Amino acid sequence: MPRDCYFTVCRITMEQHKLMHLSDMKGAFLQIAQAGFYVALRLGFYSPEDELNTFPDQFVELYTARGLALQDPLMRWTFTNHGALRWSAIDLPDPLGVMARYRQYGMRYGATMCLVGRGAVPKKSFGIFARADREFTDAEIIDLRELLTALHVNEPQTLTESQVEVLRMLSTGMRYKQMAYALGISESAVKARLKGAAQRMNAKTAAQAASVAASRGIL
Repeated sequence: MPRDCYFTVCRITMEQHKLMHLSDMKGAFLQIAQAGFYVALRLGFYSPEDELNTFPDQFVELYTARGLALQDPLMRWTFTNHGALRWSAIDLPDPLGVMARYRQYGMRYGATMCLVGRGAVPKKSFGIFARADREFTDAEIIDLRELLTALHVNEPQTLTESQVEVLRMLSTGMRYKQMAYALGISESAVKARLKGAAQRMNAKTAAQAASVAASRGIL
């Protein structure tokens, strides 16, 4: 993707905005953060509503096995800051040598950014982006932030009670036929409610909608 296309990706129409998913933006992020990235959208009490990790598998396994998240200077920076900063400018203690692990797996340079949500209970979205060859330019950091912002503000709409009901049933493993019988409606009506719920949750499938709704505490 040419450099001037990054902004085209971000400055989208309202209709395109409704259809945007984190997985759809993977290629756009990787065009800039060629050594990998981690993005978490609208972090709740337990987990983000959606996340995507393209860091090397061996690094992720080591990071998880050793519980490095709470001691990672990049993660800790997102806990108390918002905006964007290059890794080289983050001056936080690193007693476990987490940054050396990033470098060990080819992620020598990077940028971290955190966006604050809106509303009574604002939720943060953040991203950690890496390159192997050089620092990110100012323009690239702006592009990454625009991509992240477009996803961050694409918050799911409120579900109706009937949509919550079918998503709750789906999450327990009930089949369409069972849901239809329990609700006294047709299978077509069940599918219509699930489709509507998926659209409101900006989800590609009913199962993904149920997962997002569960992460938001709706179910």
